[in-house]
Amino acid sequence: MSTAALLAGCGSDTVAVDRFEVGRADRQGCQTLLEDLPESLSDQPRRQVDGSSYAAAWGDPAIVLRCGVAAPEGFDKFSACQRVNEVDWYVPERTIDDQGADVLMTTIGRDPRVELHLPAEHRPPVAALVDVADTVKEHTRRTGGCVDF
Repeated sequence: MSTAALLAGCGSDTVAVDRFEVGRADRQGCQTLLEDLPESLSDQPRRQVDGSSYAAAWGDPAIVLRCGVAAPEGFDKFSACQRVNEVDWYVPERTIDDQGADVLMTTIGRDPRVELHLPAEHRPPVAALVDVADTVKEHTRRTGGCVDF
């Protein structure tokens, strides 16, 4: 499953994120989205990222946003979809009710696609989703949404 290898070293302000492939068409949009993200997310300060130029991180344990990701594993037209401030997110069913689980949320009906990994310690996820909503809306193109699936 996932995505981000959250390997922040002791005392390090850098978060290691697994390198992932971003399509040529998504690269510019992702760069401008990442540049425009807030300095704090869910009251957590922004951190440096190592390993991918298409990711951002906040807090410890790190909340990690990746831009230009592939469709989420397990998503289909019957999947539950959450709408927060006009941005639609796929959240795997198994993590919705389990407050002890990390949450991996992926935009639905947006291009480029954005993913947000939220460690359980930072739940509930709505604050983080609200904090990134305006930036996601501004730097991604709406191609569908919850009601379209």
